[in-house]
Amino acid sequence: MTLVRWDPMRELLNLHARFANPPESGDDSYGSWAPAVDIFERGDDLIIRAEIPGVDKDDIDVNVEKNTLVIRGERKREKECEEDRTYRMERLFGNFVRTFSLPRTVDTSRISASCKDGVLELQLPKAEEAKPKRIEIKAN
Repeated sequence: MTLVRWDPMRELLNLHARFANPPESGDDSYGSWAPAVDIFERGDDLIIRAEIPGVDKDDIDVNVEKNTLVIRGERKREKECEEDRTYRMERLFGNFVRTFSLPRTVDTSRISASCKDGVLELQLPKAEEAKPKRIEIKAN
């Protein structure tokens, strides 16, 4: 799996680009966004947790293709807010995509996903041949 270093300057430039190019009137999205993720190992599994508050599980699609995990979805704008009486809108809406290169040690046929309290959790089990094995030493 490839780790990507956080670059605050890139984040600042992305923010600038969003405000410099506002959406057309009537557009329900305001720039693109990507959920923050945590990636760690738990036992024999690799775990990916993505923050997706406000996204319905039916609006999320998780696929594996050629050892690449793709998480895509959409956060829809809430219609109950009257825009002419809105003073500030900081939450981003619209489509998102996150991709991750998977190590060959992941058994892609056994990946599972669950969503609870705005957090998508993917459990990526290691293949049996990738798990450490204890070798018994025999006495002569």
